[in-house]
Amino acid sequence: MEKTRHFTATVYVVNDSAVALHHHERLGIEIPPGGHVDRDEIPHEAGLREVREETGLDAELLDDTDPVDSPDGRVLPDPRHQMLYDINIHDDGTVGHQHIDHIYYATVESRDIDPDGDDEADAEAWTWYDADELRENDIDPDTTEFALEAIEAAEAAE
Repeated sequence: MEKTRHFTATVYVVNDSAVALHHHERLGIEIPPGGHVDRDEIPHEAGLREVREETGLDAELLDDTDPVDSPDGRVLPDPRHQMLYDINIHDDGTVGHQHIDHIYYATVESRDIDPDGDDEADAEAWTWYDADELRENDIDPDTTEFALEAIEAAEAAE
């Protein structure tokens, strides 16, 4: 069977030492903003677009990518992590679809979530979690780890 892979981008947004996660109805888990990288996008641009669409917030990436002197190119923000997620697994154990996820951290100036579009989760689906709440809730371990790292990165950038 053929395996398909899609590039995705996820952004953990931080405000005042808390990360915004929303309950994804279909998956039944808490996740940050993110989605597929469109054909004409660079991964970090897709992540920022997803933040705007899903939360209505304008995010600023926490980027510590080293500059490179290049007359014909520009440095792109390094994702904090890149993960390969199996999206659909067949009965025989083979994987049919995967996401190559570029994970970024960012800050936002407000917690006023106002999704941009009818197909986005309602504002009520979003919760701001501080470090203690992340550890105390039943949130996937990778989401918790990335969220805690994002909070630390935002605090270090202040």
